[in-house]
Amino acid sequence: MASGEGFLTDEQREVLKIASQNAETPLPSPRLSSSPKSPTSLLSDHQLKDPAGGKAPTCGVGVRHVRRSHSGKFVRVKKDGAGGKGTWGKLLDTDRESHIDRNDPNYDSGEEPYQLVGSTISDPLDEYKKAVVSIIEEYFSTSDVELAASDLKDLGSSEFHPYFIKRLVSIAMDRHDKEKEMASVLLSSLYADVISPNQIRDGFVMLLDAADDLAVDILDAVNILALFVARAVVDEILPPAFLTRAKKTLPESSKGYQVLQTAEKSYLSAPHHAELLERRWGGSIHVTVEEMKKKIADLLREYVESGDTFEACRCIRELGVSFFHHEVVKRALVLAMEIQAAELLMLKLLKEAAEEGLISSSQMVKGFARLAESLDDLALDIPSAKTSFQSIVPKAISEGWLDASFTKSSCEDGEGQSEEKRLRRYKEEVVTIIHEYFLSDDIPELIRSLEDLGLPEFNPIFLKKLVTLALDRKNREKEMASVLLSALHIEIFSTEDIVNGFVMLLESAEDTALDILDASTELALFLARAVIDDVLAPLNLDEIASKLSPNCSGSETIRMARSLITARHAGERLLRCWGGGTGWAVEDAKDKIMKLLEEYESGGVVAEACQCIRDLGMPFFNHEVVKKALVMAMEKKNDRMLNLLQVCFDEGLITINQMSKGFTRVKDGLDDLALDIPNAKDKFSFYMEYAQKKGWLLTSFGSSAMEAPPIATAS
Repeated sequence: MASGEGFLTDEQREVLKIASQNAETPLPSPRLSSSPKSPTSLLSDHQLKDPAGGKAPTCGVGVRHVRRSHSGKFVRVKKDGAGGKGTWGKLLDTDRESHIDRNDPNYDSGEEPYQLVGSTISDPLDEYKKAVVSIIEEYFSTSDVELAASDLKDLGSSEFHPYFIKRLVSIAMDRHDKEKEMASVLLSSLYADVISPNQIRDGFVMLLDAADDLAVDILDAVNILALFVARAVVDEILPPAFLTRAKKTLPESSKGYQVLQTAEKSYLSAPHHAELLERRWGGSIHVTVEEMKKKIADLLREYVESGDTFEACRCIRELGVSFFHHEVVKRALVLAMEIQAAELLMLKLLKEAAEEGLISSSQMVKGFARLAESLDDLALDIPSAKTSFQSIVPKAISEGWLDASFTKSSCEDGEGQSEEKRLRRYKEEVVTIIHEYFLSDDIPELIRSLEDLGLPEFNPIFLKKLVTLALDRKNREKEMASVLLSALHIEIFSTEDIVNGFVMLLESAEDTALDILDASTELALFLARAVIDDVLAPLNLDEIASKLSPNCSGSETIRMARSLITARHAGERLLRCWGGGTGWAVEDAKDKIMKLLEEYESGGVVAEACQCIRDLGMPFFNHEVVKKALVMAMEKKNDRMLNLLQVCFDEGLITINQMSKGFTRVKDGLDDLALDIPNAKDKFSFYMEYAQKKGWLLTSFGSSAMEAPPIATAS
């Protein structure tokens, strides 16, 4: 053996020789496998044994660094098995970058690296808000009202239109006067055709709610927003009542409240405010609404004089305000009513304009609807306005230039709405009124709101809505609802309204029970409480039962209410049924009224007695003062009580309605009183005549009191 190759066998020398030759001769490199796993053994045919001694200095290469290539030859490999030419590389070798050749015949797209990409779920409202910004910006650039209206229609999502109102005005507030004027003109154009009146209202409510935030970015935000609100009122897209109603929902310290105050006192109360508001943002590229109205009025009067329909249509077309043609319709109809000789001419013009497509169907309907809404005011100047309008509508429908959707029912009601629409609107309004009452506990304000609605025929629906909303609330609201029923019965609700309202409630009791598990029990408590509070007489329960089917759940509720009323101490228990709230205060008030009257009768001062009545804070319950004062006057044979009632009436402390209610309650209990006071009926007649002479009782009271049904009183 050569010294340089000590300890190697002949076989090992042969292997080493082959490995050296392989290192010097390049071999074709095979395609890398996608699998990182290498063969388990590359030297299965040649077991390299290390002789005793452990070292084998063979040309500086250890035997563990020799492996077999794909060709079957043994080759020298790198440290840790990284491999040389024609080898697999070391196990799990991931340090090198692997490049995939897409031109390779064996290319597999599944070997391509992939990356997870997150995607967000889009919110329809967010998408709508982004889209309307583009519409608004384009409108401010082009001044094209019709394009903006078309784009908004195409956008869809009409339920989000209040956000369009908010966005349009808030963007315009931070622009020049030109954009402010354009925003007002666009709102007037979109009104009713694209955006409903309720959505206009809701949009302005959202603006008022956001006024504090707007004031951070826009220094004079309060003044500018007040101008927009006032302009909307002048342009007849917001009713004047909006300001009053919106104030009730805003804190007095808020910027929104200041906006309404400014609009009302600084702009809408000023002389010639309409003209000033129309010209406030001077320099607009648009003709103001007021100027356009004047042009329309002038061309219609010229048409009355000339009778040239073709010329009138040409003038209407030249106005270039197709979105405002409803004003042409409205003014033409008003002229037809004012000047009887002009009626045929005006109807001919409207028919021609409709047939030529000059005035669209929606603009025609809108013009008729606007006139229908103002018929009551118009009738003050033109007594025959309603009759004329009702004769024009069917003629227009039959001739085909007014859409049949504008039905006869919408013509007959003063607000130009069908019974169904009026009812829907009423329900929306009263829900707001009831929610405000639950927050404020202000009974007089609620009564004023109901009187403002002017729809007493829907009183039973109000009762149903009130009790239904209270059923799903806490005991406080249930107590407030019962107290309110007592006040409404005194002021504006008849017994028939109350009865019909409870009938409606009991008819829908099964549906109510689906949402409120103990609805039947709660309704029985409301019925029983109404009897205790003198809102219903016990006989009224029989009347309600007679209007229900015998096997319905409402009949069971009435039986439950009767059981509650006939139980021992029913009055006290029912007044405390919802935790001793305002109802128990009513019972306390009865005791306080009795004590203050006794103190006054024994020599008290009338001014002090009036102050005590005022301090009770229950004006809806002052009929109890009247009742107890009259009974005490009969018992004590002392007419001093009449002086107290006179002063209370003169000071406005006790209203004539409360007086009538008190006298009615005494009249209903005269038979019982006569058992203790033999001359009770004579005394009552004297007191009634005295009150009528003094003016604090209506002269018609005697006949109505005789006809009134008996009312049970709570002792």
